[in-house]
Amino acid sequence: MFRTVKRMPFLKLYAVAKLALLARRHLRRLDAGDGRRLVELIRRGPGMSRSERDEFRRLAGKLEPRAFAYRTADAFSPVPLPRRLAGDARR
Repeated sequence: MFRTVKRMPFLKLYAVAKLALLARRHLRRLDAGDGRRLVELIRRGPGMSRSERDEFRRLAGKLEPRAFAYRTADAFSPVPLPRRLAGDARR
């Protein structure tokens, strides 16, 4: 693994690390039980029942996907993104 990291260009490694930190910030919004349940549902994949899909949507909503997408795009964009796209990311 370390050989791969040594060969990876610095900016790509930096981007991966920055993305991991942004994802961590959003994943911390779930408590331990919700996190485990979300992993279970993801592993079930498309075979989820209707109630499981509803539960998945509820748990995924706690991650604030729009705010995550905005923060990720803003972090890597060479120009600042419009604030109106931020949604919940402004907090």
